[in-house]
Amino acid sequence: MGQRPRGILLNKDNTQLYICASDDDTVQVLDLKSKKIIYNLPSGEDPEQFALTPDGKELYISNEDDAIVTVVDTVNRTVIKQIEVGVEPEGMAVSPDGTVAINTTETSNFLHWIDTKTKEIIHNTLVDQRPRHIEFSKSGDKVWASSEIGGTVMVVDSKSKESIAKITFKIPGIFKDLIQPVGIKLTSDGKYAFVALGPANHVAVIDAKTYKVIKYLLVGKRVWQLEFAQNEKKLYTTNGVSSDVSVIDVESLKVEKSIQVGRYPWGLAVIPK
Repeated sequence: MGQRPRGILLNKDNTQLYICASDDDTVQVLDLKSKKIIYNLPSGEDPEQFALTPDGKELYISNEDDAIVTVVDTVNRTVIKQIEVGVEPEGMAVSPDGTVAINTTETSNFLHWIDTKTKEIIHNTLVDQRPRHIEFSKSGDKVWASSEIGGTVMVVDSKSKESIAKITFKIPGIFKDLIQPVGIKLTSDGKYAFVALGPANHVAVIDAKTYKVIKYLLVGKRVWQLEFAQNEKKLYTTNGVSSDVSVIDVESLKVEKSIQVGRYPWGLAVIPK
């Protein structure tokens, strides 16, 4: 891999893995059959997170150092446009219908709504301090956004682009400052939201309809990102400081085991069988 791989995601037909090689300022494409890097995509400086359009033809990349979002044509392997956003862009998501992309800016504290047709910002939603990750609901009617320093998750209505709920967290015996929400995953049935709480070393389980925290699950140290298995029966977490991956059973809401991996795991993808 290139230096400091971070965000990773599968292409539309699950034959290739896109990898943000942050310190090499490129997005690498790995062929899953041969397990080899087959080409690089232009990315702008310091790519961190990215998102594909549903048709897989465009990749939206968050460039933290340059305060831009780079849009790449994955077929022609060229940059379509670079969009100026706020300071320290981080999270990136595309709506299920492909009409809107959203970028978070950690220092500006905004969600920037981008029209994927015009490649222009159409709205800015103010959220709490240091927004990190964005997750659309399956229908696309809601957006969940974590704020690391604010210690909250905001639920935003996709139509009005205004906040409809703010979720806070309290874990007995854990200092408030250590509860830093980052990665989010939503079950397809709309039942649960799972939120990685960073140095609090827990994953919060939230009722996705009432926005109430149901449970806290103890995982490894400094939990960053989350990903479901294909059938959503298991949830995997990357634990940066303990250098392992925790496996959560979604039905019982229990942590089953930890798998040791390389140092400082960050991104996560699950290849369907």
